[in-house]
Parts: sequence; C-alpha cells; structure tokens
Amino acid sequence: MIWKEMFLALIGSSYGLLAAAGVFTVLVAVGLVPRFAGETHTAREVLLYEEMVIFGTIAGAFCSIFARYSQIGAHLRERFPERLNVWNGLGNTVLAVIGVFSGMFVGSLALAIAEMLDSIPIFTRRIGFRHGIGLAVLAMAAGKLCGSLVYFLVELHRVM
Repeated sequence: MIWKEMFLALIGSSYGLLAAAGVFTVLVAVGLVPRFAGETHTAREVLLYEEMVIFGTIAGAFCSIFARYSQIGAHLRERFPERLNVWNGLGNTVLAVIGVFSGMFVGSLALAIAEMLDSIPIFTRRIGFRHGIGLAVLAMAAGKLCGSLVYFLVELHRVM
C-alpha cells in the first residue's frame, strides 16, 4: 500500500514539475521578465522579478490544489464573527489588489506573445515553409479545440 502512495506522489510531483517548467518556459520564451526590467529601468532587480514569478506560480499551484487550506478569510470569519464587516472589507481589498496585478500580468503576457507572433512569418520564410500555413494554423486550432473539449467532457477540472 505504501508503494502505491509513493508512486502516486512521485507521478504527481513529476507532473507538477512538468507544468511549472512549461509556465517558466513560456515566460522565458517571450522574454517577459527582461522586458519588465528594461521598461522600468530596474535591471539590477531581475533576480527579484524572477523569484516573484516563481513564488506566484507556487502560490497559485498551492491555492489550486489545496483550496480547502488556502481560504484564510473563511477561517477568520468563523473564528471572529463579531468583526465580519472588517474581514469582508479586507477580503474585498485584497481581491482588488490581486485582480489589478493579475490583470497587468496577463495583459503584459498577451502583448509579449503577440509581439513574438510577429516573428512567425519571418521564421516560415527562412525555413521555406510557404505552402500550407493556413492548414498548420487550422490544425493547431483544431487540436486546441479537441483538447479543451476532452478536458471539459471528461470533467478533469472537477476537484475530488
């Protein structure tokens, strides 16, 4: 029995590391962190930016996997019901701040990816891939559609 649990822990950790590597690869490929450092003229803080990206990814993974343990507001409301208005106000403020920073990050990532997409026509001309670009884009879109349909039809998004 312990071997099964150890095997599941190993597989789960491997998939988690693979997903994290994918996130970091996308961020490195689009050059998001150096772009932030360049735009804000804070190149000396690049390591801090990278650490914050890693911390944010780990915190997001923790909140996704252990949602029951990451709801601090619910715990505070149960423990101190007489200060319900304070906890609700504080929670709304924290949500607003997180929403603003998340929106800035997603917007920056979208712009960086869009800028990176400008290099695709140059790359296709250099490698001689002139015919069938439309089919390649259609195949990528169909693959994305099939993957999302399988994801939702099999209900992989449900938390057990």
